[in-house]
Amino acid sequence: MKELFKRLKKFRRECVLAPLLKLSEAVLELFVPLLVAAMIDEGIMKNDNGYIIRTALIMAALGLSGLLLSVTAQYFSARAAAGFAGGLRESLYAKIQSFTYAKLDSLGVPALITRITGDVNQVQTALNLTLRLLLRSPFVVFGAAVMAFTVNARAALVFAVLIPLLAVVVFGIMLACIPLYGRVRKALDKVTAKARGGLAGVRVVRAFGTEEAESEEFSREHALLTSIQRRTGRIGAIMDPAAFLLVNLGIFALIRLGAVNVDSGDMTRGELVALYNYMTQILVELIKLANLIITVSKGVSCAKRINSVLVEESGEPERAPLPEKPVPGAPLLEFRGVSFRYENAAADAISGVSFTLCRGETLGIIGGTGSGKSTVAELIPRFYRATEGEILLDGANLDSLPESELRRRIGFVPQKALLFRGSLRSNLCWRDENATDEELLAALETAQAAETAAAKGGLDAEVEQGGGNFSGGQRQRLTVARALVGSPEILVLDDSASALDFATESALRKALKKDAAGRATVIISQRTASIAHADKILVLDDGIPVGLGSHGELLKSCAVYREIYDSQFRKEAARA
Repeated sequence: MKELFKRLKKFRRECVLAPLLKLSEAVLELFVPLLVAAMIDEGIMKNDNGYIIRTALIMAALGLSGLLLSVTAQYFSARAAAGFAGGLRESLYAKIQSFTYAKLDSLGVPALITRITGDVNQVQTALNLTLRLLLRSPFVVFGAAVMAFTVNARAALVFAVLIPLLAVVVFGIMLACIPLYGRVRKALDKVTAKARGGLAGVRVVRAFGTEEAESEEFSREHALLTSIQRRTGRIGAIMDPAAFLLVNLGIFALIRLGAVNVDSGDMTRGELVALYNYMTQILVELIKLANLIITVSKGVSCAKRINSVLVEESGEPERAPLPEKPVPGAPLLEFRGVSFRYENAAADAISGVSFTLCRGETLGIIGGTGSGKSTVAELIPRFYRATEGEILLDGANLDSLPESELRRRIGFVPQKALLFRGSLRSNLCWRDENATDEELLAALETAQAAETAAAKGGLDAEVEQGGGNFSGGQRQRLTVARALVGSPEILVLDDSASALDFATESALRKALKKDAAGRATVIISQRTASIAHADKILVLDDGIPVGLGSHGELLKSCAVYREIYDSQFRKEAARA
């Protein structure tokens, strides 16, 4: 929790002023019942209108002063809570951006979304209420009890009995509810994950007609969340009726005892009204305090979840520095017996992968679904680290390069074509924010996206969230253009032409080949036609390399490659 408290230091003034102002307002509130008692006993009972008016004016002044103090305290508490929550979101977002792919896989994207939205909102609410009520409510409760004894010690004994009973009920219910709030947040994570998956894959769900099954599964998760929330709500719902029952019993005892004392002359009517008012203040503040503690308990639970993300390691394993330098004449990219296993996986995703790739060469990678093609692609820019073997760049181990240099030298086009809200220019400048319009237009031309950009209005064309105003093929070509900006030394295309027709894909291949001087290209595809032109083709089968060579060589020597080819073309064409 230290990480969170550090971020409150910049709001020290607000965190001090807000409680102090609320305490000042509470002090004024405690004097009001005494003024009411004096108005009744000295003004109304003696028919002194002047005294009544003077007392009413004093009460009005106290009310206005209390209002001013309360509004000012609310301003400072809201400023501290909103500022703290804003900084917390920024820190969380920055921390999440530092996580490796492996760490994101282990934490889960839905859980991180819940942390940065719902959990931060809960912490903000808890902090706001804490600054306003944590000192004020206990002060009013005990202050009202003390003031009651100054009014009439004998009648105030009711307070001495009532307050402990109320505390037992309120805090007993609170302690029963607190563990349930943690279960509610975990169940909410599961519902969020299910909702996110269903919305992200809504087209697939509709295509296979599984809307009913998805709805039923979501309903089961939601029903579990609802049952926990109902149980928590039922326990929490006891608090207000129980507190009101006890306080009303106390009021009954107070009025019964007060009536006897008033009749005997041991208590005035004003004192009885003052005691009644103090009893009401205690009821209101105890309910506020109980709700505050529940809110704070939720906030603490959420704060722990947030803190666990902030203190989480980025996921990069500790390794000794490798002061390696490029080796003259070495291949641009080399895999030496590389194996990789995902966290908590039972077997390696890829095993014993070896190849070399020089400048100007193209490597194609093909294999069945789940054969490890994308895993190889994601190892090149070090999204994941190899568990065995070495990956070399210009003869130097990949781990010896700073991440910034690695990203500068490698252009990566992921399997899912994703654009960000903004302009076409802002999307293309991700690799090089200082790229000129000529460089951007050249990248668009190479990626066969120049006509698309011109039709949308040029480089300043608007791009919706996720590139929703572009077709799948247009998004793929624009992501290729984005990777080409800045002239990367290695271009990795992870199945980035799946939505293109054969003519457009062929034009893209030719343009990339023409523009490939000094650059190595890695193309991953399920179609042999997309990689047949490559200088080398790596064939993977269940994560194991089973072939490496040119298209013609593999047709003769690799049964897996020949099977893939024959499934896409007629066997007569394969023999020709």
